[in-house]
Amino acid sequence: MPIASTVHLGSDVRIFHPDLVNLYGCTIGAETKIGAFVEIQSGAVVGARCKVSSHAFICEGVTIEDEVFIGHGVMFTNDIYPRATNDDGALQTGDDWELIPTLVRFRASIGSNATILAGVVIGQNALVGAGSVVTKDVPDYAIVAGVPARVIGDTRHPR
Repeated sequence: MPIASTVHLGSDVRIFHPDLVNLYGCTIGAETKIGAFVEIQSGAVVGARCKVSSHAFICEGVTIEDEVFIGHGVMFTNDIYPRATNDDGALQTGDDWELIPTLVRFRASIGSNATILAGVVIGQNALVGAGSVVTKDVPDYAIVAGVPARVIGDTRHPR
């Protein structure tokens, strides 16, 4: 799995196992750490001083601001109605679907195995619980968990 020449790496980015990642056409900010078996697609942006844990998938259309934590196995999506073929049975191309952008704001944390559906905004300092499925925007400072994810607390006043 390559780190393509089209990747823009900030200073002091640490990719612990460069032979075990798939990065192409993305931008990764300074001092960010990338774990093994991570894929970051073309057009995705990861900010500075982030941590992207192993087995995460960050697809085209995802923007992650600075100091964000992405847990193990976190999956982002970028299409609301994914299909392999068109109505006539022909394989879809890049022109046959709509890219839906997703934003993860400053200092948010996303727990292991969470799934983030296309088009949501995860707010500043928000916390997404492990295994959650985020289907709607997450407010700043919210703690969300569950399937679908619901607000269960506030990071400014946990428990």
